[in-house]
Order: sequence, then structure tokens, then C-alpha cells
Amino acid sequence: MPSYHVQLHEPGAAPQWRLVQAPDEAALPAVLGLPASRLLAVRPSSDRAQASAAGPGLGWPRQRGPRVDPRAFAQELAVLLASGVPLLEAVETLAERNGDAAVPLARVQAGLREGRTLSQAMASAGEAGAPAFDDVLLALVAAAERDGQLFGVLKHHAEFLAWSGALRDRLVAAALYPALLLATGVAVIGFLVVFVLPRFAGVFEGMAVELPWGSRVLIAAGQAASREPWLAALVALLLPLSVLAGLRAPAARRWWQAQLWRLPGLGPRLRTVALARLYRAVGLLGAAGVPLPRALALAEPVLDAPLRPALARARADVAAGGRLSAALQGHGLLTPAALRMLRVGERSGEVAAMLTRAAAFHDEEVSRLADWVSKVVNPLLMLVMGAVVGGVVVLMYLPLFTLMEQVP
Repeated sequence: MPSYHVQLHEPGAAPQWRLVQAPDEAALPAVLGLPASRLLAVRPSSDRAQASAAGPGLGWPRQRGPRVDPRAFAQELAVLLASGVPLLEAVETLAERNGDAAVPLARVQAGLREGRTLSQAMASAGEAGAPAFDDVLLALVAAAERDGQLFGVLKHHAEFLAWSGALRDRLVAAALYPALLLATGVAVIGFLVVFVLPRFAGVFEGMAVELPWGSRVLIAAGQAASREPWLAALVALLLPLSVLAGLRAPAARRWWQAQLWRLPGLGPRLRTVALARLYRAVGLLGAAGVPLPRALALAEPVLDAPLRPALARARADVAAGGRLSAALQGHGLLTPAALRMLRVGERSGEVAAMLTRAAAFHDEEVSRLADWVSKVVNPLLMLVMGAVVGGVVVLMYLPLFTLMEQVP
């Protein structure tokens, strides 16, 4: 879906730039849930900008340019404000501590000195196409300023980002062993092909032995690698780099995610983990006073790419006056437990709290997913790599067995 940099007019605030995905430029007001008169400027985003803006499935979006770490900013600013440090001095302290983010934080200081609110100063601290703060943090700060709950909102946002980071770390740790096992298997196969097979080829040269087809292919590959070792090393280096570069492309990443989500056993668990992140993000935004259509729009980067079209349709239903539970259920974004909790929250007026509880209810799914990877994926991958390495060894020794059969 195309992306656009949109400059919005906020009553009583400085204009802000936002990166928005929409089918076309005419659909931007509907996607944002704002009248067209609030859109001051629209610039199509280049493919390179889209690639930099699309973050990993389990993280926040990335942008070019100086950017403030939202977790560190929210956590440290909350601690300073709770200690009684005035807002301007607190921001100045953060600017002195964070060298990489000194420039945008200095702009926030300048905005505060000019009499702007914190959210207005943060919105003007970046540049077009490269905001210094993500939209979620900006919306939370703006809502907290209206209610006078800046410390609590920053504290809860820091806790959410810490939870999201811990989730990503657990999934990465679960995938680390399979990655190391795969790399070790590839290295063993490369050693056999490059160093062992050429020596076997020397044994069979000049002998009238009919080699099996698989053995001939392996020996030819080994001989080619031994004749051009630098070329073989270059191919071995460029191949994984090419795969990694392809996986970083947004289209390739979406395709791989879609394939993973179709796998039996793994797909449903990944879906539940993604939905738990959505519930927690929308619950956090709703508790801060952000309207539901806006909260759903801000939570979109948190959600994995396969579910984003469904979220856009659900957001349109909510903006048209539909109930949140009906909209999310109609587009497959509610688990059975979350559906029942959300309906209770709608009757009691505690939608945000129930969404947060639904996310906490599904937190155990992360542990189950890590255990599932350890118990199922790791042995399966070990079996596959053992079969491949064993197949290479068998093809190496098969000509020897053939030769021994010919000896009288």
C-alpha cells in the first residue's frame, strides 16, 4: 500500500508531519479520520522511505534521521518529573545524557521556551519524513497534557515498550539455536565439498569406475571450488548476504511473514502473540484518552503486516459508529477470551482496562511459543540437517563401495 507524508493542522498546536499508508491520496482523510481541511500538505513517500519506515514485525517503525529512543525518553522523563524536576530542566538533562538525540531534544527545549506544550515541541523537533518521536508517544503526551497525567502516561508507555522489547528478545532467543544449528550444518557441508571431495576425486581419477550421478555432481562442485577458492569464498559470502538483503525488503518480509502464518502449529501462535500486542497498545492509548479510531490507527505499526488490512477495515467500522468488539470480531482480530472481556468492558465503560487484561491473559502464549520452538522446530531442523550432511557423506563413500564390489 502506498505511503504518504502528511502535514496536519492541529488546533492550537504546531503543524505535524505524519507517515500514513492509504490506497491513494484521496483516501487519506478517511484513513486519518479527519476532514480534508486539516491536511495542509501531502507528499508521496519514496520506496526507500517506505523501506526505512517499515520496521520488523515485532517492533516499532524505524525512521531515518536523528530519533529519540521512546522507551528511554518516557522512562527517564517520568523519573525526573516524579522527582520534582521542572519539565524544561528535565528535558535539558535528557539532552545532556543522550548524545545521539541531543539535536531533537534541543529543539524540544527551544519549543518549551517559546511557550509551546511538550507535545507541540516534540512534534516540531523532527523533519519532514523523519520525525524525532513516534506518533504513539506524541498522541499519549498530548492526551496526558489535557488530563494532567503526564507522569502516569509516560510510566505506562515505558512499561509497554519494555514489555514489547522483552517479547521480541524472547522470540529472538527461541530462534537463536535453530539459526546456529543451520549455520553449523551449512559450514560442515561447505567443508566437505571444498576440502574433502577434491581429494576423493583424485582417488577415482584414472579408474574405470562408473560413479553415481549424485557423486559426480558433488565431486564436480568440489573440484570447481578447489580450482577457484576465492570465487567459492565470495559466493559463500554473498549468498547469505543476498538472502538477508532480500528478507529486509518490505515485500519479501511480508511474503515470509505470510508463509510463517500459514504453518500449522506456528501460525496460530504467532497470530495470538500479535493480537496481544495490539490489545496492549490500544488499551494504553485508550487509557490515556485517545479516541478509539485514532488509537487503532496509531497501533497499526505494532501489528504484523498480515493483520494490518483487517485492522484498517475494523478502524473504518469504528469510525462509522460501530462497536469496537463487533468491528474487531468481524475482521478476525479477537480471540474468544478477548471478545468476552471486551464485551464486559463495553458494558462497564472500561474498554481500555479490559484490552490490557486480555493482553495479559495471552502473555503466557509467548512462553508457549518459545517452548514449542524448542520442542518441535529444533529437533525437526536437527533431523533435516543430519539427513543432508549424512546424504553428502553417503554420496562421497558410495563410489568406494562400488569400487570394492569390483575387486575380485
